[in-house]
Amino acid sequence: MNEHFQTPTMPLQVAQEMTSTTFDLPGYRVVRTVGVVRGITVRSANIAKQFTGAFRTLVGGEIDEYVELAEKSREQAYVRLLQHAAAMGANAVLGIRYDANELVSNMNEVIAYGTGVIVEPLR
Repeated sequence: MNEHFQTPTMPLQVAQEMTSTTFDLPGYRVVRTVGVVRGITVRSANIAKQFTGAFRTLVGGEIDEYVELAEKSREQAYVRLLQHAAAMGANAVLGIRYDANELVSNMNEVIAYGTGVIVEPLR
């Protein structure tokens, strides 16, 4: 959990059902935009996973060790995005996107970002 984005009086994170990769949320209307929200993680595979992954590249096929690392990285970035959105006062996040970059050998940054908004149900 990223303690930089929460206080005891605010929710820990925006609910997952209040997120979308599109720029609308069916059944809700945007009342206010609070701004860009993001979650970032930087990870690297341990030596054992690097060795196993390198061996698998020789024989071909999916490299499970790196798939698992990528999934965990994206999940952590997403959770941090939801926490950041809540800390900014948003109750929903629209237009969610991911980006990934290699910082140095075997060290990757994953960022999830979107627009934090306040929505209310349509009447």
